Amino acid sequence: MSKSYELHKLKKEIELLEAKKGRGTELISLYIPPDKNLADVMNQMRQEYSQAMNIKSARTRKNVQSALEVIMQRLKLFKKPPEKGMVLFVGTIPHGTKDKMEVYIIEPPEKIKTYIYHCNSQFLLDPIKETLEDKKTYGLLVVDRNEATIGLLKGKHIEIVKRITSNVPRKHGRGGQSQRRFERLIEIAAHEYFKRVGERANEIFLNTPDLEGVLIGGPGPTKEFFLEQDYLHHEIKKKVIDVIDVSYTNDFGIRELVENASQIFKDLDIMKEKKLVQRFLKEVVKDYGLATYGEKEIREALQLGSVETLLISEGVESYRVKIVCAACGYREERTVKNLKAFEIQLENQECKNCGEKALSIEEYKSTIDELTELAKQTGAEVEIISTETEEGQQLLAFGGIAALLRFRVKPHA
Repeated sequence: MSKSYELHKLKKEIELLEAKKGRGTELISLYIPPDKNLADVMNQMRQEYSQAMNIKSARTRKNVQSALEVIMQRLKLFKKPPEKGMVLFVGTIPHGTKDKMEVYIIEPPEKIKTYIYHCNSQFLLDPIKETLEDKKTYGLLVVDRNEATIGLLKGKHIEIVKRITSNVPRKHGRGGQSQRRFERLIEIAAHEYFKRVGERANEIFLNTPDLEGVLIGGPGPTKEFFLEQDYLHHEIKKKVIDVIDVSYTNDFGIRELVENASQIFKDLDIMKEKKLVQRFLKEVVKDYGLATYGEKEIREALQLGSVETLLISEGVESYRVKIVCAACGYREERTVKNLKAFEIQLENQECKNCGEKALSIEEYKSTIDELTELAKQTGAEVEIISTETEEGQQLLAFGGIAALLRFRVKPHA
């Protein structure tokens, strides 16, 4: 399955875990690096089990020991940790008047570096959250003699950090000494302006952790002149990976810089998303284009095996529910946004088959998970599209669910 889907799934799982709370300090979080000896982990779990005998509260003591037993049982299934390590979240979670032991085993997207055993009333999630962060950051600078804009590209998000305007006077048609003197004043003013731009860029980029590189853009030769001089710190100059022509030096110029650097960012998710959504937008306007959208149409296309790539916005918040009638056994499926509200509403609905008010939810999945499973059955790729980009917002305007097709299906009415 695609990296974007796996990351989305992990994000949702973390959101779920954040809501979990124990009645006492009885929820265990266990982070195991890939090079950790599992025999050593088992020995610590046995020691923790013995020490738990000293817990005063009988309920907390029982729940902690039960969680440790579950952890030891699960660890016996592994000869060694997975390639990137593993994380276990285990504990008794109250559900109204009942308590339920819950177990979550996660293989993280990045290697676990530190062994952690943590027991508290909530799961320790910060270390796993850190592995989700796209740490690649690029510095962006567009400049000409009139203005400059400094920004950062962090994963998929473009942040405008500083806008700078110059006070460099325009050249005029005076002759003689007056013209030469005025030109010197212009060059002095330009030099001071470029110094200001360089100082702010240095301050921003040198204080940006994990800066991968810097892109410089602008119209005309000013950008090359700026780079060739000593306005930028030598460490920043080492990180300049390209100088690119753009039409503007404002916020639009920053976005144009990112767009024009598509070859450089070809491995970044932001460019992959842009290309996929732009391809969808081009196809969907054709009479028989290789694209479709809408949940019903997508399901039909998946059943026909015509989907090449399924595009789902991470902003899609709905569930696919299977409903059953306890009276006659009638079943149907629906897509709903609010699961709890629908469950209450269902209590007063009559069965379409027998007319009894005996409907209940038999099973449910998030729409994203359910459609991804359908896509997997036909070999379709799945890409989860963020809502942070312009293209991501455009996909939401189409309902957040779209597809690029292998072959044509009927056009939208």
